Amino acid sequence: MSAPPPAAVVAGELPLRRRVTVRGVVQGVGFRPYLYGLATELALAGHVTNTAEGVVVEVEGAASAVARFCDRIAVQAPPLARVESVHHREVPPVGGTTFTILASRSGGPARTLVSPDSATCADCLAELADPADRRYRHPFVNCTHCGPRFTIVTGVPYDRAHTTMAGFAMCPDCAREYADPADRRFHAQPVACPACGPRLRLLVSPSDERTGADPVTEARALLSDGAILAVKGLGGYHLACDATNEKAVARLRRRKARGDKPFAVMARSTADVEHLVRLGPEERNLLEDGVRPVVLLRRRPDPVYAAGAPRPAEAVAPGSPDLGVLLPYTPLHQLLLGLPGDPDGPRLLVMTSGNVSGEPIVTDDTEALERLASLADAWLTHDRPIHVPCDDSVVRLCDGEPLVIRRSRGYAPLPVALPLPVRPALAVGGDLKNAFCLGAGRRAWLSAHIGDMDDLGTQRAFEGAVAQLESLTGVRPGVLVADRHPGYRSARWAERDAAARPVVRVQHHHAHVAAAMAEHGLEGARPVIGVAFDGTGHGDDGAVWGGEFLLADYDGFSRFGHLAYVPLPGGDAAVRRPYRMALAHLRAAGIDWADDLACTAACPPDELRLLERQLERGLHCVPTSSMGRLFDAVSSLAGVCHRAGYEAQAAVELEGAALGAPAGDRDAYAFDLPAADGDDAVRADPAPVLAAIVADLRAGVDPARVAARFHRAVTGLVHRICARARERHGLDTVALTGGVFVNTLLSSACAAVLREDGFTVLRHRLVPPGDGGLALGQLMVAARTTPTD
Repeated sequence: MSAPPPAAVVAGELPLRRRVTVRGVVQGVGFRPYLYGLATELALAGHVTNTAEGVVVEVEGAASAVARFCDRIAVQAPPLARVESVHHREVPPVGGTTFTILASRSGGPARTLVSPDSATCADCLAELADPADRRYRHPFVNCTHCGPRFTIVTGVPYDRAHTTMAGFAMCPDCAREYADPADRRFHAQPVACPACGPRLRLLVSPSDERTGADPVTEARALLSDGAILAVKGLGGYHLACDATNEKAVARLRRRKARGDKPFAVMARSTADVEHLVRLGPEERNLLEDGVRPVVLLRRRPDPVYAAGAPRPAEAVAPGSPDLGVLLPYTPLHQLLLGLPGDPDGPRLLVMTSGNVSGEPIVTDDTEALERLASLADAWLTHDRPIHVPCDDSVVRLCDGEPLVIRRSRGYAPLPVALPLPVRPALAVGGDLKNAFCLGAGRRAWLSAHIGDMDDLGTQRAFEGAVAQLESLTGVRPGVLVADRHPGYRSARWAERDAAARPVVRVQHHHAHVAAAMAEHGLEGARPVIGVAFDGTGHGDDGAVWGGEFLLADYDGFSRFGHLAYVPLPGGDAAVRRPYRMALAHLRAAGIDWADDLACTAACPPDELRLLERQLERGLHCVPTSSMGRLFDAVSSLAGVCHRAGYEAQAAVELEGAALGAPAGDRDAYAFDLPAADGDDAVRADPAPVLAAIVADLRAGVDPARVAARFHRAVTGLVHRICARARERHGLDTVALTGGVFVNTLLSSACAAVLREDGFTVLRHRLVPPGDGGLALGQLMVAARTTPTD
């Protein structure tokens, strides 16, 4: 396709030709037609093409027009584009009268960036709802400004032949739009319409397809009747049901073996949830952003249900202070929730990953019919393959800023800019909430959320995702990086896959601190005070760490302080049964296991006797300094949560309890901080906190006040130890990291008191504070322990 001939060169100006290479997310986002329009407007000749390293354009004409072209490339880029660099150099003029869009060129290492999937844009939504439009009610409407990207790409350059749309021949109308630079579907690789596919199918059993009726209409009817549907999305299958149907939600929870872990709900608009949750401008922006993550929103304590307002089932998020909400991000979601004028159907849908808890999300159609047969009553599927699994991202707000809890769809595979160059490396992350990281130069590509590595299917998904991301980025790792935990499956994979490459081991909490430093652009010239609070991390002394105060840079760390050790009785058993941690903490504090304590009453008598002998003899009792386990202990001691059906349930419910405390109650418990001898680490003793809690409970203080006072105790501990570190070492930057800081009540309080005292506070924004961000820190530490390119 060619532009009109350029105007004559301005009098007195010699013709100038420049070759420009644009790198970043510049393919599949309408960048070539944008440059075509810009060149046409400025009367320039030349051409533009996609290559493995980005978009390459040559323009020729008046020198002033060429300069304006180069200046405007990044400033006016299309909405989904992310321009990282624009490099141009002068080349000899060749003449010519047209500007041409050339076919993509393959070959060479992949250096361009693939766009994440993006929610359906307003223009496509208007077409979806317009009876006069040829894409009316088409479940796959998209354009260069929206739709699937990362999950359908099979290679670069990003062209239709390198996507899972390669098997769908375009009809003449779609082909005409695809070839027209003036059309918003010019080279929109997933372009489609009812004439050329993809197509939906509804199956009520693996061998019984409903034919003759609209699959979406039938699916909505099934959902209204209480059915559980397996719905094929962008990055995998969801399991969906009517979120207001108590029986349907309870049945889904039971089938999925999910325990009490909250479900997310999809609402047609914010109007359907604003009576349930607190919605400010920042929350609305997050919900309506093109990423469309699950947003954790604070529930209203006393929701008012106006006539017709949807009321979610109690089983959606039992015991949680938050409700996870997302808005539709595909045309199919819009249709399932109903367009204006559609018959009534569910206004809130549970949307949860299509898997049994702990397994990877299902993407393959045949596998969906097999693996989801015991979970779903029907399948709403289609024939566009998913090449890259990608769960929904999860985000919440903390002090008005986004806090990413799970970085996946909508964010992956966008890279994180690094403050220092790294040699090509693969950091494999941890075993919980695994995400790995590829790095080279000043870029780090974090994978989409992989999951927990104790499942063989997850390990296979991990291996496939590594190969896929290496292919897209062109990074060939010369070093692998893993956690120091001797039993981590991710680390064992790294050792097996290393061949002749070195494997660098990085301490868990050091990696957490390094991740916070990296995303804030710190070069590591000066250490920070790293407050790393989580549930479990392998310590250098063989103990289970998790309540750590580290003086750290990328080169190394010293342990300035930590929670005093207590026994972790039975390992995972203590994690699943918080009353065991409460009893272990009480014993360490010298407090009797009296019958009037909730944690004692929660422990079966036989187990209580066994636990007492176990602690006396030290059998299967690894010492731990974990702050996560202390939260568990206090949650059980206060009578909030005695059994955890999902990770951090006891801590989540303790935070929820604290939110219910009266605003006027400002009392706080206090840890004991003995003076450390010489260079010994400061040991924070929780015994006074536990004794005060027991006294309060016996005096009739309610659990909400106890929970709030405990949160203030931890906040005070953070402040006191950071102040002591500043006194001794002159450091005034604090990084708050680790999974415990997903707790926004604690994070906000710690940040406020530290800033008030003159500290600079680093908190996560780009990567999760928990193990989902671990690989970024591993990469940065390894970059400093191995040569950089």
